[in-house]
Amino acid sequence: MDELIDLSNETLGNLPEGVRVPSYDRSKLTPGIVHIGLGNFHRAHQAWYLHRLMDEGLCHDWAIIGASVRDADNAQRDKLLSQDCLTTLVELDPAGTATEVVGSIIDYLPIEQDNASLIATMADPKIRIVSMTVTESGYYRKGTDGVDLDHPDVRHDIENPASPRTVFGAMIEALRRRRAAGHQSFTAQCCDNLRGNGDVLRRTVVSIAKMSDPDLAAWIDENTSFPNSMVDCIVPGTGPAEIEIVQKIGINDKVPVTHENFRQWVLEDDFCAGRPSWEKVGATFSEHVHAYEEMKIRILNGGHQLCGEPGEVMSIKTISGSILHPAIQAYWRKTQKNEIAQQVADVPEITSQDYVDLIQRRFSNTRIVDQTRRICFDGSTKHPGFLHPTLTERLDANEPIDGLALCEAIWARMCEGTREDGSVIAPNDPQWDSLQAAATAAKDRPEAWLEQTHIYGDLADNSVFRAAFSNWLTMIWQDGCEAALKAYVAR
Repeated sequence: MDELIDLSNETLGNLPEGVRVPSYDRSKLTPGIVHIGLGNFHRAHQAWYLHRLMDEGLCHDWAIIGASVRDADNAQRDKLLSQDCLTTLVELDPAGTATEVVGSIIDYLPIEQDNASLIATMADPKIRIVSMTVTESGYYRKGTDGVDLDHPDVRHDIENPASPRTVFGAMIEALRRRRAAGHQSFTAQCCDNLRGNGDVLRRTVVSIAKMSDPDLAAWIDENTSFPNSMVDCIVPGTGPAEIEIVQKIGINDKVPVTHENFRQWVLEDDFCAGRPSWEKVGATFSEHVHAYEEMKIRILNGGHQLCGEPGEVMSIKTISGSILHPAIQAYWRKTQKNEIAQQVADVPEITSQDYVDLIQRRFSNTRIVDQTRRICFDGSTKHPGFLHPTLTERLDANEPIDGLALCEAIWARMCEGTREDGSVIAPNDPQWDSLQAAATAAKDRPEAWLEQTHIYGDLADNSVFRAAFSNWLTMIWQDGCEAALKAYVAR
């Protein structure tokens, strides 16, 4: 291998032939966005859209400043700063590989206990959008529409609003300063996989603000935009294999990102302080975000659980390996076509049934090494968010739910903490201890799993679902996961 080229502003002109690099002068970019949660997805998705606009000579006053409130992200921050916040994106597709360096991120704020630098930056009127990818479980949700105001971090922010711990407390303090200085609000933009994600963010911020300053909460509610959006691109985590891919190209990037040849971004056009013209590089602005969102959340995100969890139980390490396993694929397609897609409305570009076929093709891309473990993480948030609404609707309509019930049983089997080959599944959920205890009890008494009312709510009281779940879990423990999958397909 030839000597690797360290990624930096100075070396952009020396990168290997075929690597697309920014055409714009990064030294002349000025910030307009703070993004909290500078993980792989953001850098392959929102940062890429902005980067492509900048490549067209547009929106050079909208550059991104990265931020985090988690000490665990300090290592990521150090790596990005050491390479001038540049990221190598490698598109992996059966048809070929494409490599591009994204330059729309220009800084990464210090991570501080009181979030002083983050607050000061968000309070600056030059910042017109504060966006975030903090995962589905990062919103302190309580029930369907509530906010957990008793969480210790939230309580701290309510009692100490000037030195908050959470993303939301920091936003509230920054907005307080903007209001006091006579500045307009910024747009608060959620980019996580949540139904009505902008509505969820509004509810979280306003609810917390109301506890310490009702007048400020009212000002935020009236003056701040919280657009709903749907984001989509399969972006695996970065490990040694992904770093090796970039090194074989000839680049020394400490935090490269691999991704599929597909992106989608659908947004409400509700930005109180202006926005980049993302539609010029492929984003869709629509009044029907919820329809796109439901299709993606139910079929893609729900579909990840349908193939990821049996793959984990059966020791299949990747999503492509799972979806290409004959028994898993047959189960996945039947559940998607006969149960999930039946509850999903079409959107202008594609029907729900055709979308199932699209997602199967995307999941089958063997060049995307997306670990089943990553997909299975945080099932206690993903199942209620991605699968239970479909399950509830079908039960209410007296429609079959066997495939969805089987998915719940496989998740319960997975949370027992061992695979069928006897290997141990490491903790993979913020609630792992309680999930494992319930899963262990459910081996002999399946109903014990459904007694987790914070996950299942009224579903546990439905006799049809309870019976189907119990039958599947009993079969899985007696005959194995693959036998249960085949039994469902044969019905």
